[in-house]
Amino acid sequence: MAGLRAAIAAVEENPRITVGLVSKLYPLRSHSVSAEGGTSAVLNPKDSLDLHSFDTIKGSDYLADQDAVEHFVSIVPEQIYTTDHWGCPWSRNDDGTISQRDFGGLSFPRATFAADKTGFHVMQTLFGRCQKYDNIHFYNEFFATSIITSGNSFNGLTTINLQNGDFVVFQGRTIIFSAGGAGRLYQFSTYASSVTGDGDAIAYRAGIPLKDMEFVQFHPTGLIPSGILITEAARAEGGYLRNSEGKRFMEKYAPTKLEEAPRDIVSRAMMWEILAGRGIKGKHGDHPYIYLDLRHIADKLEERLPMITDIAKKFNNIDPAEEMIPVRPATHYTMGGIDVNVDTETGIPGIFGAGENVSISIHGANRLGSNSTNECLAYGNVAGIRAARWASSHSIPDLDVLKASQEETRIWDDVLNRDGDESVSGIRDELRTGMDLNVGVLKTGSELENQVKNIRNLKERYKGISIPDKSHVFNLQLQWAMELGFMLDLAEIITIGAMMRKESRGAHYRNDFPQRDDANFLKHTITKYTKDGPQFSYRPVVITKWKPAERVY
Repeated sequence: MAGLRAAIAAVEENPRITVGLVSKLYPLRSHSVSAEGGTSAVLNPKDSLDLHSFDTIKGSDYLADQDAVEHFVSIVPEQIYTTDHWGCPWSRNDDGTISQRDFGGLSFPRATFAADKTGFHVMQTLFGRCQKYDNIHFYNEFFATSIITSGNSFNGLTTINLQNGDFVVFQGRTIIFSAGGAGRLYQFSTYASSVTGDGDAIAYRAGIPLKDMEFVQFHPTGLIPSGILITEAARAEGGYLRNSEGKRFMEKYAPTKLEEAPRDIVSRAMMWEILAGRGIKGKHGDHPYIYLDLRHIADKLEERLPMITDIAKKFNNIDPAEEMIPVRPATHYTMGGIDVNVDTETGIPGIFGAGENVSISIHGANRLGSNSTNECLAYGNVAGIRAARWASSHSIPDLDVLKASQEETRIWDDVLNRDGDESVSGIRDELRTGMDLNVGVLKTGSELENQVKNIRNLKERYKGISIPDKSHVFNLQLQWAMELGFMLDLAEIITIGAMMRKESRGAHYRNDFPQRDDANFLKHTITKYTKDGPQFSYRPVVITKWKPAERVY
């Protein structure tokens, strides 16, 4: 989503430039189409930018940079109106105004939505808009493997054309990273299988720092057993969570907001209920789960939650108007990402980033639901404009042929030709199972230490993988192997960062350090690549006018 928005912004900023959209997928297969519930924006005169800012900062457990948040909320509303004018079918009130619903952690109902298919409709709108411009070119099914930098600036993007196996280097004046998150490091996840953190890992290996990677969000309602997302809108519209005793339990954990508390709070509450023996065990899976009850809002399902109804019927043979839905917290979002500033700039001139691929930071330790698609729109627009201005005043550098040749050799002569005893799928499954077990909603220092050891062992075993398919054309075995390499790098960063952060903040909860520690950890984690492994440092959080306070709902 951020990439499409950036492309449009770039060519509208400067109609003379040419934009290439490079993706390992057809654009409308991007995981952004799965976004369901809504996108927050201050549209109602009774709402305010300060209120949206405060909700976001409080939701972040005060780890968000407050100058970035204030900028963010100020530029979001125009994106709603812009996409509306481009044809996005936002749901409407009876008077014709754009409808908005409540969402977890919001103090005002500002989540703009298109039924429960928000991402799908926004993506269709942006993709359609791109077709208007002859100078936006799509390079679909090109798998990115690295970026080349030379003289502290962007030099090229190396890729494999999956359709014919050609090694292709894209050159340009500038590049925007908008490759999404890294949630498929985990087994039980709401993400598409394509979301393997490629963009984060490619940037990291090129020397661009990552920020706050230990903050991984778990969505409370992943459908059992598939992990498919059951939108937060289901609770915002009045859905209940019930334990094995049939009781609602959120009053114990968030007495004011109940099921509409932020995702980290609801996810922990569900896990505590399960650990207390009040999870449900039954036909829907081996692990205990919680029920989501929508029966009392059956009259809203067709209009407000049609996709959820369809998903429950198709995947679990459940009619949510008559039966409860089995759910459990599932990996859903990575708050961390490539370190960029409020202008979407990295530390390397001419390299920008937007969307879940980056950390500005506006989400801090916990993203509020409905604050992701708006980020893609708002900062996709900023990145496109900034990149266009950069391209207008810079030339395309001469290709660093040596570095390009080294990457081509690495792919075809090293990775593809590995013929050891280890399987890519076996290592990948062990990685994901270990992340679920040791780096989940609730974690301890000993679990994290064990997982660091596991990951380092898996990285050694990765050197001995086998890729039976030696062809070049649509070699998905090669793609999966390279994705696994990216995931191993990121898993190591996430786990060590979580081990070093000896506190609980937002989505990062340590059973052995259950309190937030502002004295020692009101700071961002910055990770840089070295040949000896990730190097960690810290940076202060920017505070403008909201001092850290106890976070209750």
